[in-house]
Amino acid sequence: GEVLRFGTGLGPRLSELAIIVTGRRWSAQVEWFVHARIAADAGLEATVIEAIRDGRAPPFTAPDDALVYEYARLLLQEGDVTPALHARAVAQFGVRGVVELTALVGYYSMVAMTLNAHEVPLPGDAPDPLTRPKRGLFTLPPADPPP
Repeated sequence: GEVLRFGTGLGPRLSELAIIVTGRRWSAQVEWFVHARIAADAGLEATVIEAIRDGRAPPFTAPDDALVYEYARLLLQEGDVTPALHARAVAQFGVRGVVELTALVGYYSMVAMTLNAHEVPLPGDAPDPLTRPKRGLFTLPPADPPP
């Protein structure tokens, strides 16, 4: 986990973006609570973070952000990505970067499931930052603009 969090070639901004996309998909309150703040500190715009939280298409200004979002979103919702998206990610981040991105999404999915299953409370009895769907996982819209 430490290597995925701090040691990828993606850097903090893109890593934290992938983590909050994952946390939102699973409606993992603690994961979101912790990582949305870190994502903001890493330079991810508040409008993007709020859109992801609320289930709106994030208004990306950086193409790398849109690419990471869309890769994580599709991987989480479909269990796979399109060949074209995979090729764009490899062209941008290299094979190693895409393997790290995939592993990051998988690892933080496991963290989210653990936090949810064991009902880990938020620090200091903070209110839940995310609205959960009545059933199933949260659906994320495509990136705006698409990568």
